[in-house]
Amino acid sequence: MEATEHRMNGASTVWVSVVGARPQFVKLAPVCRAIEAHNQRAGCERIEHRIIHTGQHYDRNIAELLFVQMAIPGPNHNLAVGSGSHGTQIARMMARMEPILAAKKIDWVIVYGDTNSTLAGALLASRLKLPLAHVEAGCRSQDLEMPEEQNRIVADHLSQLLLAPSQAAVENLHREGIGNEGDPRKRRVAMVGDVMYDALLQNMRLAEECEGETLRQYNLEKGGYYLLTLHRAENTDNPERLGTILQAASSLDMPVLFPVHPRTKQILAGAGISLNGRLRPVTPLGYLEMLAMERYARKILTDSGGVQKEAFYLGVPCVTLRSRTEWPETVEAGANRIAGVSAVAIVDAVQEKIPSDRCGTQPYGDGKAAEKIVSELCQSRR
Repeated sequence: MEATEHRMNGASTVWVSVVGARPQFVKLAPVCRAIEAHNQRAGCERIEHRIIHTGQHYDRNIAELLFVQMAIPGPNHNLAVGSGSHGTQIARMMARMEPILAAKKIDWVIVYGDTNSTLAGALLASRLKLPLAHVEAGCRSQDLEMPEEQNRIVADHLSQLLLAPSQAAVENLHREGIGNEGDPRKRRVAMVGDVMYDALLQNMRLAEECEGETLRQYNLEKGGYYLLTLHRAENTDNPERLGTILQAASSLDMPVLFPVHPRTKQILAGAGISLNGRLRPVTPLGYLEMLAMERYARKILTDSGGVQKEAFYLGVPCVTLRSRTEWPETVEAGANRIAGVSAVAIVDAVQEKIPSDRCGTQPYGDGKAAEKIVSELCQSRR
């Protein structure tokens, strides 16, 4: 009945985006804008876009503030799953999402990136036999022990439409038998570019407006500090490793601004790890403030895939606190150093000269990924 009423109201296709973590909100924002632009064009089939927020990230600065700053429509459903083990979190997501996805006719379920929310949405869409599209498909770190790598591989192999951010990601999918001539399921792979690049281009002017106030708030000068982010389970779940990384950061030659993820804060408190030396722990930053602080950092130290890319786009040298990355193009361009997690290697990588000029290299598209995503979703449904 609901689907019939929906059709009578003039909307003829229903898409559901499943998100739950900070980088997914960033990726969602340009897609929402592209859908709005599509719906304003005369003669186009109208899209009803519904948003399910799993509640994987629930801190205001990580979730609610991003929706406000990036002008994302409020979620139609908030599952409020909160924190927990991987199994507990995914089970809660699927249990709370199932009646929503089963209640009406859905033309596309869209998942983003590589989080537990991505995996839960992909598994449930597959079980309910709903068409599934994966934004940021084909990224590979070649480390199957990483939960994120497991999540993205499963999502890719369950999807019918795979929206890749780079040509390297397309080639990864083809090597796995997805979207090539021998693919028995005839899945479609499209290189659309990176929606995070879209988001940065769309929001950089607003970030510039708040940069002075943000620098003053933390008593920092342009180019006179490092920026550190840590949230990956491989680093935060191991107190010894976490302590080693923080020890290296605290020994650097300039202040280190450290927006502390709520989960990381809990682990630090439980392990009795103090933040001293040059570390300046602060609450999580909003998206605009984070862009401003990334832009003027001397270097960025991070285990985040999204922050690696933002550093690349902004021309800021990056030191990655992992042994591998799913964004090898940033390393190949010379803009990113893979330091691992030993204190000596981290300090050496920070002291090494890393070029900020990426020599015009742009492997992640032209900043119009969201527009191409909407086009691909419309065409692939026909």
